[in-house]
Amino acid sequence: MRYVVGLDIGTSGLKGILVNENGDIVSSAVAEYDLYTPQKGYSEQDPDDWVKAAKSVLKEIAASTEDAAENIEAISFSGQMHSLVLLDENDVVLRKAILWNDVRTTRQCRMIEEKLGDQLIDITKNKALEGFTLPKLLWVKEHEPRIWEKVAGFLLPKDYVGFKLTGSKQMEYSDAAGTSLLDVENRKWSTEILDAFDISPEICPKLVKSQDKIGTLSQELAEKLNLSKDVEVFSGGADNACAALGAGIIHPHQAMASIGTSGVFLAFEPSDSKDYQGHVHYFNHVIPGQFYSMGVTLAAGNSLSWYKKTFAPETSYETLLEKIDNIDPGSNGLLFAPYITGERTPYTDSEIRGTFIGMDINHTRDHFTRSVLEGITFSLRDSYELMKEFSGKSFKEIVSVGGGSKNVEWLQMQADIFNAPVTTLKAEQGPALGAAMIAAVGARWFTDFSDCADRFVQYKKAVIPNLDNVERYNELYNIYREIYPSIKPISHKLAKF
Repeated sequence: MRYVVGLDIGTSGLKGILVNENGDIVSSAVAEYDLYTPQKGYSEQDPDDWVKAAKSVLKEIAASTEDAAENIEAISFSGQMHSLVLLDENDVVLRKAILWNDVRTTRQCRMIEEKLGDQLIDITKNKALEGFTLPKLLWVKEHEPRIWEKVAGFLLPKDYVGFKLTGSKQMEYSDAAGTSLLDVENRKWSTEILDAFDISPEICPKLVKSQDKIGTLSQELAEKLNLSKDVEVFSGGADNACAALGAGIIHPHQAMASIGTSGVFLAFEPSDSKDYQGHVHYFNHVIPGQFYSMGVTLAAGNSLSWYKKTFAPETSYETLLEKIDNIDPGSNGLLFAPYITGERTPYTDSEIRGTFIGMDINHTRDHFTRSVLEGITFSLRDSYELMKEFSGKSFKEIVSVGGGSKNVEWLQMQADIFNAPVTTLKAEQGPALGAAMIAAVGARWFTDFSDCADRFVQYKKAVIPNLDNVERYNELYNIYREIYPSIKPISHKLAKF
């Protein structure tokens, strides 16, 4: 049997999966690493911890199955987006990587907007956000000039791991799109942006496609893993793009609703570019020549975990959710806005905060629990509504992944609030499966990603919208949209305290 490996470089750890040519997940392994927070708002990691984790996971996977070491043919990657790795002229890491969830760069974001104006969105298709890479480069340039003087190149997490496994440096388009330096439509580094901030184009890596071969696994590592043949290594993709691929989101009528710590509503975009004017993210896909749009809820599953930890710490999630089907849609007039860590889509507001509104003496814990799930889903619908407004989108199928896919009542809620059939994956592996699919296509197992998805991605039976609930949720959603402008002035005043 032939195998490919998908490696996902996440924020808390690295996950690897071994997949055979039938699309079966044969084995998996995980290695965790440290997160450094030297002060409030800072989030950093040691890039070489990712490399150690990758080697550990590859070793475990190669030994997990009797014929794996002899028959692994290809490896590819998925990686956390935006996180900045700086290299000197000898390719030595200059400082810890500044991660996607680091928020020290607010001033740099405002500077980018002031200097570039509308040109920023014209070129990059996205607003300047603290998580993106350009603001991090500018922060280092301003605050760590001695380090900046030594910068000869930068990479993102998966590209650094790929470099250490093969000796080749590059960045592919789906990850480059999140740097605020890429001309997204023309697929090239923007000389206008680089010149505006006096950044040398020499530090920007070569651009490649996701399924481009970047080399073979180093002979030293192959010998340590007892691999008996050359293993091809392919560039890979950004985590959200890989997650979409792993969920089979490869057609315009599909969308993905992902509920993890944050929430993502993501749609496939064909090659004819859409103008969302920066209201949702618009990035290059791992599928050649294609794009995807995406809105983000900062505290999706995090809202539920905060609620459970605060109000039901000794209760399991199963017990907490088991009676929500006894509560009518709308939770008897109780609404929850999940802005507990600020919000990204559609508001980009770091100072907004969450709220329950409509509480009365008749509400029980089950009402509050259901309202949390409804509020999270309404927030994801905000992104869907922007897609409808700017591109006329409608979806025949929404694939639910993450925490929102684990509870049948929540799945029905999503179908009713989105007014679309909602399905789940038979075997959910997240971005790692997308990385494995890139390896399989790169290794020429399949002619394209559509053929690969037919083999690798399988769905459960869809949950169909209840039309009575759809009508009720439409009314409630219109009320929900009034919450943000109503609480914004109060939230911003309270932020000062």
